[in-house]
Amino acid sequence: MSIRQTHVFMSHSWAHSNHYDTLAKWVFEDKWRVGQASPDFRDFSVPKNDPIHNVNNDRQLKEALYDKISRSHVLVIPTGMYTNYSKWIQKEIDGASNYNKPVLAVNLWGAQKTSNIVESATK
Repeated sequence: MSIRQTHVFMSHSWAHSNHYDTLAKWVFEDKWRVGQASPDFRDFSVPKNDPIHNVNNDRQLKEALYDKISRSHVLVIPTGMYTNYSKWIQKEIDGASNYNKPVLAVNLWGAQKTSNIVESATK
C-alpha cells in the first residue's frame, strides 16, 4: 500500500552538497513506513545533472526555482548556518509562501545554532 506521492523541493547549495546528499538519502532512499503504508517521496529539487544556474540572469533563475516549488508539496531546508549567507534561501522561502507550500526545517547534525531566516519561515 502506498500513500500518495509527495513532491519535495529540497533547498541546497552545491557548495554545501553534503547537506543535500545526506538529507536526500534519508528522504528518498531510506524505506519509510507509516503503519502499513509506504510514503512515496519524489525529488523535485534542482538535480546536479540538470542545474538551472546556467540561466542568463537572476530573474530567470528565480522563475525556474518558483516553477519547481509550485509543483512541489513541501519545501525542505537544512538549518545549517550557511543558509544565512545564501541569497537564494529567502527567494525559495518567498516562493513557498507565494504558492502556500509548507516549509520544513531539518537539523541534520543537531547544531546548536540554526538560521533565523529558516526558523522564522517555519512558524
